[in-house]
Amino acid sequence: MNPNKTLHAFFFKTATGSEPVRGVIKNLPTEEKKRIGEAIKAVEFGWPIGLPVCRNMGSGLWEVRADLPNRIFRVLFGIDGDLMVLLHGFVKKTRKTPQKDLDVAKGRWKEYRRRKKAKRPEKGEKVGEER
Repeated sequence: MNPNKTLHAFFFKTATGSEPVRGVIKNLPTEEKKRIGEAIKAVEFGWPIGLPVCRNMGSGLWEVRADLPNRIFRVLFGIDGDLMVLLHGFVKKTRKTPQKDLDVAKGRWKEYRRRKKAKRPEKGEKVGEER
């Protein structure tokens, strides 16, 4: 694994300031949070990285795969330069990623890019952060 980060994880913020992925992860047991964090960290330090940790979902979206003790967790994200924009997190219950989860991530990715285009961040500021 690369000793330097090639990507920096960034939680997508809604227009109201909430961070949906952080909210979902925050409510999980400590051990599960740790495993999800390790999977995200593997992408940050190993990008570009493939299966079994990460998979291209199309439309500019990728998924981080975290196997938890009794279930599977996924975080869908987009890449913006050196940012890994965490868009949607969910417990996967079916073999195929549900279209509704892909649609949520696509909508947030579109919103992120629209806001970025409308507002260029100042040095050190990330898109969606208040000054």
